[in-house]
Amino acid sequence: MMRDRQLFFGLLLILTFVSLHKLCYCDDQTVSCESFDEPFGGSWIVSKNGDYEAYGGIKFENVDASLNQIGLNGNKRITKTTLVEALKDEREDVIQAWYMDDNQEDQRLPHHKDPKEFLSLDKLAELGVLSWRLDADHYETDEELKKIRESGGYSYMDFCEVCPEKLQNYEEKVKSFFEEHLHTDEEIRYCVAGSGYFDVRDRNEAWIRVWVKKGGMIVFPAGIYHRFTVDSDNYIKAMRLFAGGPVWTPYNRPHDHLPARKEYVDNFVNKAFNASA
Repeated sequence: MMRDRQLFFGLLLILTFVSLHKLCYCDDQTVSCESFDEPFGGSWIVSKNGDYEAYGGIKFENVDASLNQIGLNGNKRITKTTLVEALKDEREDVIQAWYMDDNQEDQRLPHHKDPKEFLSLDKLAELGVLSWRLDADHYETDEELKKIRESGGYSYMDFCEVCPEKLQNYEEKVKSFFEEHLHTDEEIRYCVAGSGYFDVRDRNEAWIRVWVKKGGMIVFPAGIYHRFTVDSDNYIKAMRLFAGGPVWTPYNRPHDHLPARKEYVDNFVNKAFNASA
């Protein structure tokens, strides 16, 4: 009897442990994994046969290769810590993206959905929005920044500080930056101090908020609708880059007739819809 009770409580303890850690076990064709909330939001199920299921996270499309690359091939369990460390995108230390709620209160607030719904920077790139993490403390001598400028032909450079002390009519300017608009050329912003929010539309017109902090560089393609606002710190210093001379003109929505907008839709919206059809 005592042995049976010990066995019962032992099994109960194991089940409690599993429940607390939200472990997900799969069949022999899959590896098990541990679900977690942030930064990706959701649970992971990683399939060894090349298929996958992922809820709110980065997906393993070639699982065997990925597991081998991070030294986990043959393992039957991937822990939260191991998975996050193996898949960590260093850009997310300075750039984060998430879907916004519909609340119209203070534009400087994060406006996360409930629950939070993050977006990987690789997914953001599918909308044409490119990003880098650079050394903002040494931008004058940064070789990576030099390569980016040379490859993009970004010959013009200046700085813009957005804060109450440096920008005349600050509140009015911040509101104007938040008007949804597009440009007929790329918009390149490299945050060398402070932080701010750049919002873009996804293919279904939902807003994605992109938080860029010191060291984050982001490139928006010509023709994409977007907007900008400072966050609650009310300060950002950004390097602005242009191919040739600066082009400042914003075209507030709607300007769908512009060639730059039509080209963007063809390259990043229609192609995606056609590919999924």
